[in-house]
Amino acid sequence: MKLSALSCQLSACLIALAASLSAQTSLSIYSDGRVVVRRTLSQALAKGRNTLALELDGVDPAGVFSPDTSVTVVTAVGRPATDRATALQSAVGQTLWFVRGKGDTLRATVVRVNPPQYRLSDGRLLLAEPGEPLFPPELVRTAPQMNVVLDAARPRSTTDLAYVMEGASWRASYQVVLSGMVGGRDGQAAVSGSATVTSQRVRAESAAVQLVAGAIARQRVGNPPSMRTFAEVMPAAVAEQGPPSEEAVGEAHLYTLPGRIPLEPGVAVTTALFPRAVVPATEELIVAGAVPWRGYLAGSPNPAEPDRVPVQVWYTLKRPRGTPFGDRPLPGGTVQLFARDSSGRVQLVGEAASEHTAAGRDLRVRAGEAFDVTAERVQTDYAQEQIPGARRGLPPRQRVTASYRVTVANAKADAVTVDVREARSGTWSVVASSVPPEKLSAAEVRFRVPVPANGEATLTYTVQVES
Repeated sequence: MKLSALSCQLSACLIALAASLSAQTSLSIYSDGRVVVRRTLSQALAKGRNTLALELDGVDPAGVFSPDTSVTVVTAVGRPATDRATALQSAVGQTLWFVRGKGDTLRATVVRVNPPQYRLSDGRLLLAEPGEPLFPPELVRTAPQMNVVLDAARPRSTTDLAYVMEGASWRASYQVVLSGMVGGRDGQAAVSGSATVTSQRVRAESAAVQLVAGAIARQRVGNPPSMRTFAEVMPAAVAEQGPPSEEAVGEAHLYTLPGRIPLEPGVAVTTALFPRAVVPATEELIVAGAVPWRGYLAGSPNPAEPDRVPVQVWYTLKRPRGTPFGDRPLPGGTVQLFARDSSGRVQLVGEAASEHTAAGRDLRVRAGEAFDVTAERVQTDYAQEQIPGARRGLPPRQRVTASYRVTVANAKADAVTVDVREARSGTWSVVASSVPPEKLSAAEVRFRVPVPANGEATLTYTVQVES
């Protein structure tokens, strides 16, 4: 764009950047809808003050900055595309054409807008709009615009800008095909993972895209008012094949997608997160405990009536260090689990949400509840007593002793093992059980109950809790 001699002398160069102007754009997309936009414009900066006019929508002027440490954003002012009321207000004192019907036009001068006053050529005044106004181009801003004043410490061959806006999000999804787990035996899992980027407002025909995984705090609530559609038109390009690269940035993880991808509002773009991996997998059948994690351990309201309790189905995918799958952090997402039927067709057998999983940590998800393995629990005894304080001068404590019986039924043709787990914070212990307890941590124990094919097994145990 040519700059006027006067503007150059004043070192305040107005640069009108239309959507077709060549620019390099890269985006960092967060799962909560935030997008960090980085643009490298081909426009050079002179030393001193420079003024840019950018077509931007939904961008908070307070968040616009330059990643170039030699360039400072002095001011940023955002203006929406011109609507009818704004154009009329800008036309006060000007004479416009008004369309009153087909082939019927009238010229009138806008005296004021509210209340409406229009002067005709003979001096008479109309107190209503004489028709639909036709505005000259200089009164209408056809796209949202942000004027940015930059102070450059030295001349720059390009202009770098960055800002945060709302307008795109992404989610991770994993498909796991299980095999070899008949009778509760350990098996294998073929794991595929993908990231799906969905744009609500961001439009880019070709952009370098990075996906940020992690719990990133946010303070500002709500979005800046929408002006129109954010547009950044780039030459079309097809994303290259291959998994994204991954790196840690602060306490988050960054996934850089290969090549450049197009983004269009309302259109989802999916790319693989990693090459398909085959890993060891285990299945667990778990009955959750009756002891509350905190608080008072109360007696059962119907101690003689057994309660039907679900048998949870959990799968663990092994991710040891030193393997391509284990060395890669996994962003949280949706895990779909499949198994093959007798004809070899995959069937959905579970779906779960996964948390962010660090490298080297196994991926463990709850897939649902067992169909053929059921459990009932009944409280068989309950007693409470007062015991002396832990040491002299302290108040007495309450000790609650509760006994339970868990009956597990197995309708499968293969034997299974069911874990009954109890977890409690504070001081507590298992004082008796028909199956030896296995301590998983300082707060959790499990009872591994073998259940024969087409049969039942019973577990009895007694716990003591002090408070």
